[in-house]
Amino acid sequence: MRIVIAGGHGQIALRLERLLAARGDEVAGIIRTAEQGDDLRAAGAEPVVLDLESASAEEVAEQLRGADAAVFAAGAGPGSAAARKDTVDRGAAVLFADAAVRAGVRRFVVVSSMGADPGHQGDEIFDVYQRAKGEADAYVRGLDSLYWTILRPGALTDDAGTGLVRLEARTGRGPVPRDDVAAVLAELLDSPATSGLTLELISGSAPVPVAVKAVAGN
Repeated sequence: MRIVIAGGHGQIALRLERLLAARGDEVAGIIRTAEQGDDLRAAGAEPVVLDLESASAEEVAEQLRGADAAVFAAGAGPGSAAARKDTVDRGAAVLFADAAVRAGVRRFVVVSSMGADPGHQGDEIFDVYQRAKGEADAYVRGLDSLYWTILRPGALTDDAGTGLVRLEARTGRGPVPRDDVAAVLAELLDSPATSGLTLELISGSAPVPVAVKAVAGN
C-alpha cells in the first residue's frame, strides 16, 4: 500500500513509518520543515514538506492522490497555545480529511485522544485540546465517503512496546506505549472492517492482531 501520514515527524508517526516500511509499504510523511526530512528517510519514509496550517485542501490532495490510505497523526504539541490547538488539532485534521475526499482516498485513520469531546467543558489548554480533537473527530465521522477509524490512546509512554493491548469502544483510562499505538495503527490500516469505529486503546493482555480482529468482528 501507499500510505500518507500527516504529522510525519511525530513520535507515533516515526514509529509507524518504520513498521510500514519494514513490511514493504510505500510511506510518505507530511512535515513542516525540510530539516525533519532525514529522520523520515531513516525511518524508511518519503518526506513531504507542507504546512497544514496554511496549505489549501487542493495542495494537500495533490500529495494524497494515488494513496491507498491516509493517517492523521499531527498535533500542535504539549507546549503549544490554545490557538494552535484549533489550527492543528482541529483545523489541520479537517483539512486533511477534506483533501482525502478530494483525492479519492477512502481509508482514513485518525490518532485522536481519549476523552476528546466537542462539548468538553473548561478553559485550560488541555480542555481546548480535548474540544479541538472532539470537533475534528465529529467532522470526520460526518464524511460518508471515508472509511474512517478513530483511535483514542490512553496516556502515552516511551516504554518499550509489549504487543499486548486492550482495544475497545470504551476501555477506561490507562497508559500505553507509543510503540504499541503504532503497531495498532499498522494493523488497523490492514483492517477495513474497523471502518466506522471509534476505539480506545490502553495496555492489556491481547496481542495486537487479536485485539484488532476482535473489534472488527472477525
